[in-house]
Amino acid sequence: MFQDLRDFNSSKFQVSAFILLGFPGIHSWQHWLSLPLALLYLLALSSNILILIIINQEATLHQPMYYFLGILVVVDMGLATTILPKILTILWFSAKTISLPECFVQMYAIHSFVGMESGIFVCMAIDRYVAICQPLSYSSIITKSFVVKATVFMALRNSLTTIPIPVLAAQRHYCSKNQIEHCLCSNLGVTSLSCDDRTINSVYQLLLAWTFMGSDLGFILVSYALILHSVLKLNSMEATSKALSTCTSHLILILFFYTVIIVISITHSATMTFPLIPVLLNVLHNVIPPALNPMVYAFKNKELRQGLCKLLKLDFKGN
Repeated sequence: MFQDLRDFNSSKFQVSAFILLGFPGIHSWQHWLSLPLALLYLLALSSNILILIIINQEATLHQPMYYFLGILVVVDMGLATTILPKILTILWFSAKTISLPECFVQMYAIHSFVGMESGIFVCMAIDRYVAICQPLSYSSIITKSFVVKATVFMALRNSLTTIPIPVLAAQRHYCSKNQIEHCLCSNLGVTSLSCDDRTINSVYQLLLAWTFMGSDLGFILVSYALILHSVLKLNSMEATSKALSTCTSHLILILFFYTVIIVISITHSATMTFPLIPVLLNVLHNVIPPALNPMVYAFKNKELRQGLCKLLKLDFKGN
């Protein structure tokens, strides 16, 4: 009878906040990670803001390709800002408590920004496909209106389809455990603490990942396969080199973005001997691309390098 009463009371109790413990297995020295993470965050903000300034000031960069790059930059900064300040407060001040509403808002923002980044990669793949495979039709297909419509569509797609993730998580009952072995409010990490069935949460996230992220990746791969096929038919080595150069930076970022997502999904699904691995990968996946993207584009794109040198008042010599 007393056991039944304890079970009843436990089932009715609802935690009011979660505790983000940080990186599992290294709690005693995880604060040392704050320095590289803070530097990555500062690098991400400063380099992305610099890219936006260059695109805004250089009239030659007022083209659809660079508009999409500017949107990607904004999404990257939003993603990094969603998680890094909270992680740094955990590492610096042990401010590990996060309320349930704050946690669910962060969960929504992370999924929306990640989905938006995937969508922008699709838009950039379309832009490169038309530019290389149908160059005569480029100016009539890839217009400013197309950029606006594609961006609005991707924003609506990702902002609306990710709403059920935090809503379903909020409907779970958290009756006992409230400590999350993570630095951020991931859907699987939070719902694993619930006392009731969370199958619908896992199924919806899996369905969303395969429907949108999977279709995005498939579309991108097909686009670049057609681009490669078209480029290899060019008779001019100079034209081939230029075409491949404009796509290389995209492919580097895309491969990193989707490869890490696949690895995170596999490590979360499997029973991990080292739970630190999926947590660390998850954090790095949300931090490294915002810091890496501007550098990759700056090194691989002649127009951006010229704009950067002009902004910094340096002499530019390059091919």
